[in-house]
Amino acid sequence: MHFLIRAACVALYPRTETLPGVIDTDIDGFLRRFRKESNGLLWLGLVAGTLIFTATPLITVFLPLPSFLLPRRLLDKHADRIASHRVYLLRQAIVVVKMAAGLCWGAHPKVRAAFALPPYPDEPSRWRTT
Repeated sequence: MHFLIRAACVALYPRTETLPGVIDTDIDGFLRRFRKESNGLLWLGLVAGTLIFTATPLITVFLPLPSFLLPRRLLDKHADRIASHRVYLLRQAIVVVKMAAGLCWGAHPKVRAAFALPPYPDEPSRWRTT
């Protein structure tokens, strides 16, 4: 499942000329931490959204292939079309995947620097008590 979630996140947050993509962040480490720290319902939503993203190229780009087998141009078109699909439930399932990928992408120091934002401080290893 990790492979499919990673592939969907990379497709939804591609690298551009001016910004790094989610592939340039520690997406693998983030997904492991997200799985461990999120509740079951959030993880289920991410898995369901990923499965929908993976299975729907047939309705967006009219090819009976999973999204991770699409060529780059068609993958970009699929990501755009499924994220703005007229069927609300499909669109909202993709929002969960975009949210998780966006948490990873937006917190990365390279991305924050591109927006002239300081990097986030390191997380404390334990809860603060004072």
